[in-house]
Amino acid sequence: MNRNPDAEVRNPYLGGLYAPVTDETTAYDLPVTGRLPESLRGRYLRNGPNPVHVDDPAGYHWFGGDGMIHGVRLRDGRAEWYRNRWVRSDAVAGRLGEKLLHGRRHRGLDFAPNTHVQSFAGHCLALVEGGALPYELDPELHTIGPFDFHGTLPGGFSAHPVTDPHDGELHAVAYCPAWPYVQYVVAGRNGCVRRHVEIPVAGSPMMHAFSLTERYVLLYDLPVVFGRDPRDGGAHPRWVPDRPARLGLLPRDGGAAETRWLETEPCFVFHPMNAYQRDDGRITVHLAVYDRYFDRRRPLPGDHLARLERWTVDPVAGTVRRLPLDDRPVEYPRVDPRRLTVRHRFGYVMRERVAGRDTALIKYDLERGTSEEFEVPAGGDVGEGVFVPAAPGAAEDEGWVLAYAYDPARGAGELVVLAAQDFAAGPVARVHLPGRVPLGFHGSWIPDCP
Repeated sequence: MNRNPDAEVRNPYLGGLYAPVTDETTAYDLPVTGRLPESLRGRYLRNGPNPVHVDDPAGYHWFGGDGMIHGVRLRDGRAEWYRNRWVRSDAVAGRLGEKLLHGRRHRGLDFAPNTHVQSFAGHCLALVEGGALPYELDPELHTIGPFDFHGTLPGGFSAHPVTDPHDGELHAVAYCPAWPYVQYVVAGRNGCVRRHVEIPVAGSPMMHAFSLTERYVLLYDLPVVFGRDPRDGGAHPRWVPDRPARLGLLPRDGGAAETRWLETEPCFVFHPMNAYQRDDGRITVHLAVYDRYFDRRRPLPGDHLARLERWTVDPVAGTVRRLPLDDRPVEYPRVDPRRLTVRHRFGYVMRERVAGRDTALIKYDLERGTSEEFEVPAGGDVGEGVFVPAAPGAAEDEGWVLAYAYDPARGAGELVVLAAQDFAAGPVARVHLPGRVPLGFHGSWIPDCP
């Protein structure tokens, strides 16, 4: 696949645990250490960058790699299969010598989504931000093609939509740096967009994610904007320190003119954990916050680290109060998906690798102010932890946390399954995968239909 070992040494995103894998693999009846919970019946899928080809190894950045989905199928205490598949944009299909797909593109943008994978209205969608459409996958991870919500999507889409667990509707905030816009989009349970709001925002801010409460859409307009680089003519994000940092409050059923913008200190947010309304009318948000980001064109691993904060938003007073909760560097915050938009007690994050310490997963008890860690063995790694309830009516932390990890003893990946109520005890099961899963981004548990 045209790998250049010297470039891998120079570019950390092409070597080590970031290094792309070169083959698609299918393996059945995977070996398991421990015991898989019988209640886990479905697929754990995770997306991440895995370029088929890199034209400029020295200039490659992780965020720009072609998407690859890694999936494990669990049922009846068994790990039935593992698959990894590239998302077939036209460019990927062409590189692989395959027939190109047909379907609508938004303004001609053709990119293999590399950031997230979610299920909605019977469709499994690979997701990315910036104006490209989601791509639909079949149950065995083959690409069906671009998905435009049955012709109703007004523009591109988001890497981080939120499914409201109370009505099943999908909410997203989409932006496009090439033709600057910001849109709030709501899709009904039939898979069609039923509402969208054009939100006037100066410049071209990077809005990787947003937050949703029972009343409001929270918009993060922070000092990272896209600008044209004369070296290649492309739009790249950059830190603009004198740009005001604002949090927008858009009523869920309101128009753009009803958005209130509240100023806060300069910072950047990729990933909120959750947001909810309090009885006193204020809003609580938990999120991973960076002091700054993209103050160099291609940030390297470890250049910037985020820490968990709690923001208290007062719509009446027009204030945002920030409270740091932990000094540990963390990312990829998640909660029980049944608690999205409402009060939650528990949250799960990945602790970043720092000098002398490998990565870990952390479970926070946000009411008590305590935490537990599952730390990987020396030389290992672990990605985002996804919470799966043990049953529809189970308690908030009664369930399992699933994540891909790297086992240095085998030089291969594994799916670890932790009991959320006994987090620090380590995995109740490890599914041994046939190869390495490169470091990646976000995933979902897609349960079997009852």
